[in-house]
Amino acid sequence: MIINTILFISLILIIFCVLATIYRIVKGPSSTERIQALDALGIYIIAGVAVFSILQRSTAYFEVILLLGILSFIVTIAFARFIERGVVIERNNNN
Repeated sequence: MIINTILFISLILIIFCVLATIYRIVKGPSSTERIQALDALGIYIIAGVAVFSILQRSTAYFEVILLLGILSFIVTIAFARFIERGVVIERNNNN
């Protein structure tokens, strides 16, 4: 009974963290801070799904957590490369 209350409170706190991170993505002073906020948003969403999975007492969300982790990593790397180089995928046009 007490564990459900703790999990519910943690979900509420994660929602506040997600909202604050979305604010940082929109109002971020620089693009690198927006990328860091986007990475943090992925982590908060993964944590929220994990807590929700524990609340539901289900293992069906484990694949969702894994997929979100992989996508969050790829998006962060792609945005960082775009900021650094101007392109995500470099092509050699040596004909």
